[in-house]
Amino acid sequence: MKKYIKIASGQGFWGDLPNAPVNQVKKGKIDYLVMDYLAEVTMSIMQKQKMRDSRYGYARDFVEVVESILGHIHKDGVKVISNAGGVNPMACKDALLEIARKGRYIGLKIAVIDGDDILKDLPELLDHGHELKNMETGKPIKSVLDRLLSANIYFGCRPVVEALNQGADIVITGRVTDTGLTLAPMVHEFEWDFNDFHLMASGTVAGHIIECGGQVTGGNFTDWHTVNEIEDIGFPIIEAYPDGTFYVTKHENTGGLISEMTVKEQLLYEIGNPQVYITPDCIADFTTIQLSQEGINRVKVWGIQGKPETPTYKISASYLDGYKLTSTLVYCWPDAYKKAKAAGEILLKRAEKSGLIFRNSNVEFIGLNSCNEDPGILNKDLNELNEVQMRISVQGNSKEDLDQFGKEIAPLILTGPSGVTGFAGGRPRATEVVAYWPALLDKNAAKPRINLFEV
Repeated sequence: MKKYIKIASGQGFWGDLPNAPVNQVKKGKIDYLVMDYLAEVTMSIMQKQKMRDSRYGYARDFVEVVESILGHIHKDGVKVISNAGGVNPMACKDALLEIARKGRYIGLKIAVIDGDDILKDLPELLDHGHELKNMETGKPIKSVLDRLLSANIYFGCRPVVEALNQGADIVITGRVTDTGLTLAPMVHEFEWDFNDFHLMASGTVAGHIIECGGQVTGGNFTDWHTVNEIEDIGFPIIEAYPDGTFYVTKHENTGGLISEMTVKEQLLYEIGNPQVYITPDCIADFTTIQLSQEGINRVKVWGIQGKPETPTYKISASYLDGYKLTSTLVYCWPDAYKKAKAAGEILLKRAEKSGLIFRNSNVEFIGLNSCNEDPGILNKDLNELNEVQMRISVQGNSKEDLDQFGKEIAPLILTGPSGVTGFAGGRPRATEVVAYWPALLDKNAAKPRINLFEV
């Protein structure tokens, strides 16, 4: 058993800094590179890609990243774990195998974990009584069955651990939890018992801390002005030990900041009840987390307690929910706010007179209330504002009605308040609204599949 392992985050989301994973491998010694590509909306985007072309449906830039570091993977023993497989991990594997064979990386092993995509299995699941009720509304998924774009299980670390146990150098998954990508190497290397929920919670918290990449090394940080060389921000690394203690750090000679405060801010990211942070692997109690600054850009984390896993998987599904259209205009001094407000009212009145039907409409004033919905802000003296951007958004079931509304924006320039600019890019057009459907599924109703391929 190793004394400790280093697990480096290389990607916080699909579209993150392209050089981050390469720097993690080339700027210092690491054992594992984990890359998270998937958000809820990402699955629906990938599903659309796959529907158009069966070769797609995964994060194709992941293949480029792996190609640039294959030598390190093969020679230095760096292992890569990523959910970049999206809804088509087999196609992602095919692309990697082609590159590895061209480079003659003989003996390289690539594991594929799938079984999370249950879109085609839904009729059978419904027949067996799994209603997949929306966790917020209680409605059964059958009510949107004809509009579904994607439906995926959040698997945990177990199939990744099994793939590592089989000797995989690269593990490609579908919808595996962000935390599970980091927890798996700890379970594999330290031979943790899946039923030791304190250790499982420790690895889960480690995964939560680095799942957003540079967000824990000074990016998106409240005290952003204290972060040095953020243009060369280093991504986080977990230095993990068998007893569950770990350190949050980064490579030397990289920008950014790791402090108690950057770690604490990340710990608060996307959590509900801090005592009940639910994953497929365990329930972590964030109120038991202990941490302390142990040096420059080095924070120790320990003492985490956990509870047994739940009997259900979370399902992330998406479906078409009508259309939306958004456009903006900028109004200048004098009376910038009054003009912008009147512009929004005129547009909605014209839509009503034309018989256009919307489910929702919203008018915001950028710089005033787009990030702050406190109505009190509009009671202040607004006479001296240099400019205000009016942003109007409408949502409805009729694409035709929304596109017709889009034709009203440009005419407002000559038929509405004066001092207007900022219209560019042609008429706005309606786009599909992809809505989120969270549900729960009994764990005995589905199992992950693990396949190993060798060059």
